[in-house]
Amino acid sequence: MDERVLKWLFDIKIAIDEIDTYFLETPKDFKHYSSNIILKRAVERDLEIIGEAVNRILKLDETFPIKNAKKIIGLSNQIIHAYDNISDENIWAVIQKHIPLLKTEVQALIDKAT
Repeated sequence: MDERVLKWLFDIKIAIDEIDTYFLETPKDFKHYSSNIILKRAVERDLEIIGEAVNRILKLDETFPIKNAKKIIGLSNQIIHAYDNISDENIWAVIQKHIPLLKTEVQALIDKAT
């Protein structure tokens, strides 16, 4: 595996781990999330990082096996460029449903490469 791709996979893993840490001492529930602007902005920033890392990987290898890669990039672009169309509900669904799957997928790719 290209060293740059491995680095970007680690960037994704670190961003996901950061999202997980935001809920270590606070409740992991939608009401808490939606009422905490600092938490929302932190999660959004990590999602931007994840999207940019996936984008860089795909620019190097369009066939790289990350499920939903285009959707990940699309979400990141939406957060950056269409920030006024982002809903707390959509980001919360990503945190709950998609981030755990991406975490498993990225870890498997890292394990395979190292």
